[in-house]
Amino acid sequence: MPPLNLGDRRAIDRSKLFLALVAGLTLTAAFPRTGLFFLAGVAYVPLLLALRDVSVRDGIYLGLVTGLSHALSLLYWIAHTITTYGHVPMVVAIGILMLLATYIALYTAAFAALAIYAGRATPLMPIVLPVFLVALEYLRGHLLTGFPWGFLGHSQYAFRALIQVADITGVYGLSFILMLTNATLCLLVLWRGGKTWQGRAVSRRTATAWGLATLGILAAAVIYGQARISGVEAMMSTAPHVEAAVVQGNIPQAAKWDPAFQISTTKKYIQLSLGEAAKNADLVVWPETATPFHMHHNKVLTGMVRRGVKAAGTDFIIGSPFFTRRGQTLDYYNSAFLVAADGNIGPRYDKAHLVPFGEYVPLRRWLPFVGKLVAQVGDFVAGQPGQVLSWRHHHLAPLICYEAIFPALTRAAARNGADILINLTNDAWYGRTSAPYQHLSLCVFRAVESRRSFIRAANTGISGFIDPTGRIEAPTGLFVDAVASHKISALTHQSIYTRIGDVFAWLCLAATALAIAFQTIRSRRIAAEPRP
Repeated sequence: MPPLNLGDRRAIDRSKLFLALVAGLTLTAAFPRTGLFFLAGVAYVPLLLALRDVSVRDGIYLGLVTGLSHALSLLYWIAHTITTYGHVPMVVAIGILMLLATYIALYTAAFAALAIYAGRATPLMPIVLPVFLVALEYLRGHLLTGFPWGFLGHSQYAFRALIQVADITGVYGLSFILMLTNATLCLLVLWRGGKTWQGRAVSRRTATAWGLATLGILAAAVIYGQARISGVEAMMSTAPHVEAAVVQGNIPQAAKWDPAFQISTTKKYIQLSLGEAAKNADLVVWPETATPFHMHHNKVLTGMVRRGVKAAGTDFIIGSPFFTRRGQTLDYYNSAFLVAADGNIGPRYDKAHLVPFGEYVPLRRWLPFVGKLVAQVGDFVAGQPGQVLSWRHHHLAPLICYEAIFPALTRAAARNGADILINLTNDAWYGRTSAPYQHLSLCVFRAVESRRSFIRAANTGISGFIDPTGRIEAPTGLFVDAVASHKISALTHQSIYTRIGDVFAWLCLAATALAIAFQTIRSRRIAAEPRP
């Protein structure tokens, strides 16, 4: 096959570009909605084969191809959201999607460069590549406010026996195991084909040793998972239980903030809450900004909500925007209120991790021309991370919208005594794309990492419950009126991950830095040696 010239006096074989493209699309197929989770164990193999015996510079190009094809096919729904609700032309929305996809692809490009530069040693390749991947995922989850969406390990949310290791390592342990599997398979393919890795032969002994080691690690993870499922289920059976209900009002996003629909929206949530499905609930949860008005400040609609709660005769968690006055300034919050059965509005939780360009404009001083996706309520102010609401003998930890994708917030809440997690969200923005399914899958890891029951109320779905082993219970459909109830357990035991946090990821980050330093020193030493 003839090479493809990229205009810089070099050429990359088209077959390698094809392999890189296949890797990115196969990786996306492992995530919801396609959900072929087993593909995550082989998706990187085409990219690794393409990286064989190429320069670091070419590896960066190939990594960009894989990263872009994966990010664009996984996050395509962003263009839909920006166009539909940001009211920008499709060409601009596609440009924004391309910018985000390129940013994410840079991490894949960095992984490819590290695989070539610091992962040259054939016997160590299967172990150093997972270390590099975890280090880069950790950086992506924290830099520039963080975007921990679509990590390799997240693809396994439905494989309950495997994901239990997250209560020690977080999702990073899953990513490590999956990349280990990919790297080992690549090594086996190279050995069987008599090919080299970065100019070095792959011996039968090395390939066999890593094949057996990988099988052993996978088996150990599954055995651990089965044991933890049994152990956690035993704890759940003796723990206090709460009958919870979630109300899915299915309010179209286009009508949500229209003043003409404020009363009908509020009435709809009240009527659903008074129905048969929620009548025995100890706690009823409404979604993010379920009330299309500012709690307390709209006296008529606030009164309507209080009377509805009193009629239901139980306690509620209600998502509502809220503002306070600070001199001449209004501070807006995206909040969740605890409303008692007698209608009294109690403490509130304020969203702590805001969406850039959705709930505030970062660097507004330097970007005065940039607006927000949500224009109805002004810039939000961030609340305190880890805040919990005391309710009866429990401590509730609300997580509003995409706060549920950040493990640090869940960990902070669990360390503050939270025994029940609650995600209030409005996924109407995403339409009937794969985004609601991807968002739900990330919530599974918050439940497993912290060993907490998870209540999820979404305006248009998917609502439901997740138990501390990651089992999804009573999920609702998309874009339907729904009320779901389920008895959940309230565990108080703190998992290892809750106590130690991302130590595993930090170790991978440190090991990556050491590998880069070692290879740099080694390369300089070789370059300085006199040539015969």
